[in-house]
Amino acid sequence: MSDWISTPIIPELVRGAVELETTPYGVLPHRLSALGRKQNVDGQLAMVEAQPAGVRLVLRTAATEIELDVLPTRMTFVGAPPRPDGLWDVLVDGELVAQGTADGGNVLTIDLTTGSREITPGPVGSVRFDGLPGGVKDVEIWLPHAETTQLVALRTNAAVEPAADHGRRTWLHHGSSISHGSNADSPTRTWPAVASRLAGVELTSLGFGGSALLDPFTARTMRDLPADLISVKFGINLVNADLMRLRALGPAVHNFLDIIREGHPTTPLLVISSIYCPIQEHTPGPLAPDFADGQVAFRATGNPEEVAAGKLTLTVVRAELARITTARAADDPNLHYLDGLTLYGEADHADLPLPDRLHPDTATHQRIAERFVQHAFTDGPFGDRG
Repeated sequence: MSDWISTPIIPELVRGAVELETTPYGVLPHRLSALGRKQNVDGQLAMVEAQPAGVRLVLRTAATEIELDVLPTRMTFVGAPPRPDGLWDVLVDGELVAQGTADGGNVLTIDLTTGSREITPGPVGSVRFDGLPGGVKDVEIWLPHAETTQLVALRTNAAVEPAADHGRRTWLHHGSSISHGSNADSPTRTWPAVASRLAGVELTSLGFGGSALLDPFTARTMRDLPADLISVKFGINLVNADLMRLRALGPAVHNFLDIIREGHPTTPLLVISSIYCPIQEHTPGPLAPDFADGQVAFRATGNPEEVAAGKLTLTVVRAELARITTARAADDPNLHYLDGLTLYGEADHADLPLPDRLHPDTATHQRIAERFVQHAFTDGPFGDRG
């Protein structure tokens, strides 16, 4: 039995979170500011901003055993098979050395056909990692990216302290469920997480499943966060939510970018359009669940003939984002556009189709990440000019 050392979970040990909320159990990482959470009335966004995509504990320690008490909240969908428990990834000096799952936890049951949600309370559980390499090292513990997780207690068999700042640039990214990491196997295999490691930057991910909707409070959260590099990825949620028409899209994009520029007037800012998604390329939303094969999949229910009246498709949104970015770049040389089809296009879909017709699998996340690093970091506006 180890002689455990208990360490409070303080903000200095956590990276990738916007704020830590103190709860009756411990601390809950948030990825939207308190003001943004107060202004938001959408249950979907409230759920996903509290799912810790990109959030990790970063420790400097000689510990070979680490144990966390946690309270996860897992999702299950009515009419669909049970989802696997979320994985925790442990990196030592940047290399994946262990994975685990926590026991206990709440269960959130979602009916995609009605939108209803019901939570079943459960107990605090724990996740433990044994046999870590000896010696003083940097340890990153990445929380499950699609499981709300309250951090209750941290125990180790050696003292821990916050890891040093290695001088890496901070990359702040906002996007949809694809950026959140839907269908990736584990938190370090989402495309933003893979890209951040390949590029050697610190990630703050505001990938919000179903919620990249040009919300001003999300832009204000980004405005007020530290960032050396910023990217925003729009398209799929604007279409599949059938949220607005073309007339409203342009002003909303301008407003979102204006707010970010209030806090980051010269920071490299990359606007990215949607990757290829056949069901929404030329067909408007809204999107609907499809359980025809016993799994969760999606189908577009809009009428393509309504595009002429202003309904949005991915093709329409890409053209508008390119137009707006080009026009603004005349006065903002640090603003850039990246066509999402360069990250994953029609040929990629033939090779690696979207399993549920909407979200990429782990192999596709890897491909998107590698392409993003090439276009944004190696050849693009995020190249290290220092």
